Amino acid sequence: MGPHPAVAAIRLAVRRVLHDVLTDLTDPTAPTGRAAATPPLVLVACSGGADSMALASALAFEAPKLGIRAGGITIDHGLQPGSDLRAAEVVSRMTALRLDPVESVAVRVGRDGGPEAAARDARYAALDEAADRLGAAAVLLGHTRDDQAETVLLGLARGSGIRSLSGMAEVSGGPGRTRRYRRPFLHVDRQTARKACMVQSLPVWDDPHNIDPAYTRSRLRHEGLPALEKALGKGVVEALARTAQLSRDDADALDAWAADAEAGVRDADGRLECAKLYALPPAVRRRVLRRAVVAAGSPAGSLFARHIEEVDRLITGWRGQGAINLPGRVEAQRQGGRLVIRQG
Repeated sequence: MGPHPAVAAIRLAVRRVLHDVLTDLTDPTAPTGRAAATPPLVLVACSGGADSMALASALAFEAPKLGIRAGGITIDHGLQPGSDLRAAEVVSRMTALRLDPVESVAVRVGRDGGPEAAARDARYAALDEAADRLGAAAVLLGHTRDDQAETVLLGLARGSGIRSLSGMAEVSGGPGRTRRYRRPFLHVDRQTARKACMVQSLPVWDDPHNIDPAYTRSRLRHEGLPALEKALGKGVVEALARTAQLSRDDADALDAWAADAEAGVRDADGRLECAKLYALPPAVRRRVLRRAVVAAGSPAGSLFARHIEEVDRLITGWRGQGAINLPGRVEAQRQGGRLVIRQG
């Protein structure tokens, strides 16, 4: 008799991703391609919640069959009393699954961008450091299809454009590692992950922040999505996840178009020519402008659609207006038919 359907689903999702990791390691044309002299190490980022515990269990089961070492990292954000004790407990649970190495990493969460964004930034910085130090080929993250749906709705609320609607990528990168992070569960619903933990008798920890209405994502999860399903019927989560994939495909195509178009709108000195920018389709032009602003030193995470719209008006609605101030002390202004973007 085979495993429970929920367990089979999570194991299959992880097995597919591990095969992808091995393919990248042996493909010399891949960004991280190299022949592994020793068995590669894959880490799971585990909070102790149902999603990441299900992921840890599936990794522990599948990795040895493929000649992969499996380890785990838990991040102690220090945002709740006793967080260090809970992190130690997660380490114990991952060790019981025979993951090795297993570590708990404490971080200090700042304030930039709000509590959720600051915690995320601190978490990824710690995961990048651990992956570099341990020489990990990949880090698995437990985001589910439900998380993807929530991310799409949050992007829609911000009005940040199609890239924001594309949600989380199945594969994304850290510094110098464009394919470091893998999300095997983006096609698996949250209930399947929880069921997999239950039938395997895996203890899980439910973060109280996930039900705290002070957090936007928590309100969306417990109030917004249920209201949408009540109004529109079941299937909203699946439809939003599908929207994410379609939007990502479109955004990738437009980004590639913008990258190719950028060289053609610069003069011999590398300055952006306003007339040539004006001739581009708006979606492509704004991407070219965003690339130029980020290259000048504006932090991508602080750059919103309204900033790019203001810069775009220097091209499409020129009436002699002055310089536009952008995040990172970057200024954009029009001079003699050229767009000058530089740090002030």
